[in-house]
Amino acid sequence: MNDLALLLTPEGRALLDEVRDTEPAQELAVATRLRREHPAELVSAALGQARLRQRAVAKFGAEDAGRMFFTPNGVEQSTRASVATYRARRLRELGVASVADLCCGIGGDAVAMARAGIRVLAVDRDPLTAAVARANAEALGLAALIEVREADVTEVDTAGYDAVFVDPARRGGRGRVFDPEAYSPPLSWAVETALKAPRAALKIAPGIPHEVVPDRAEAEWISDGGDVKEAVLWFGTGAPGSVRATLLPGPRTLVGRGLPDPGVRPVGRYLYEPDGAVIRAHLVAEVAEEVGGGLLDPTIAYITADAPRPTPYASAYEITDHLPFNVKKLKALLREREVGTLTVKKRGSAVEPEELRRKVRPQGPNAATVFLTRVAGAPAMLIGHPLG
Repeated sequence: MNDLALLLTPEGRALLDEVRDTEPAQELAVATRLRREHPAELVSAALGQARLRQRAVAKFGAEDAGRMFFTPNGVEQSTRASVATYRARRLRELGVASVADLCCGIGGDAVAMARAGIRVLAVDRDPLTAAVARANAEALGLAALIEVREADVTEVDTAGYDAVFVDPARRGGRGRVFDPEAYSPPLSWAVETALKAPRAALKIAPGIPHEVVPDRAEAEWISDGGDVKEAVLWFGTGAPGSVRATLLPGPRTLVGRGLPDPGVRPVGRYLYEPDGAVIRAHLVAEVAEEVGGGLLDPTIAYITADAPRPTPYASAYEITDHLPFNVKKLKALLREREVGTLTVKKRGSAVEPEELRRKVRPQGPNAATVFLTRVAGAPAMLIGHPLG
């Protein structure tokens, strides 16, 4: 708290601007120089905050990260801005004008909602985290739309708000928490709170088992740039029990239609690798139908087809070779094709990509992709290249 208070003074803000671009290797020299003119405590706080801002650029972009304030946990656990913006836009499209943001953290989601024109009550029980959220609302010119309150979220009255957003803590003293009832607060409390509100969105880990999803919720898995970021349980959308996968940027959303699992078929000329959000949402069947394909193996989410049908929900590859798994044969084929750039993908294989690269030692001007997987239960190698 004292560090934040120092940084919010005119001297602290000026020092933050001065150390903004300090590289790690320069820190000692910069700190030594600045301590001749500023208190050592302030210099340490400014350099520490500069490091956090540099780390935060990947999530918030350079402009916002350069103005915001962070804690180490805040940088690690906050929502990526692109995901928060998408979610805030969807809330606005649902007619939401006010939100109780429970477990607000450093305020990343509150900022996105306020920028969508939503009035936000942002609540966190940790004094420093709440203070940082308040500082961020002010730094980004959103204080008129964001009220930050330091309180236990289980004691906050959310009546009068159009929606509730809950982002429970999913880390404990020993790292990530996988049991939804071990979240803080537990998922059961968050669901109970959501059901009392006209609308609600609960941010949860993308690995949540489908059987844990409440019947009255719509479940959405979100990826950004191909990386699965989160799952959201929506309430009050008019689509209870539905499942969707949303891919950013875009957004592009695939809605489940309850299709049966695709059948297994022989290897075709093309292979489709569904986006991680599609796989998490159990919507591989929808993609298989879209591309006219089937599975290589009943337990693996690789789709094979005879024709190229581009889809935003899967990466497409043209397959040139299908071989039983054999390192020597792969090495000989790559040498023959003069493949020096080898991308290794795997599902259903215990072989590590780096280990395989060391063994085959690819050399040459050409590139290829090898899939280590199973075809109808047997270990196999599929070699090809991306379409487009």
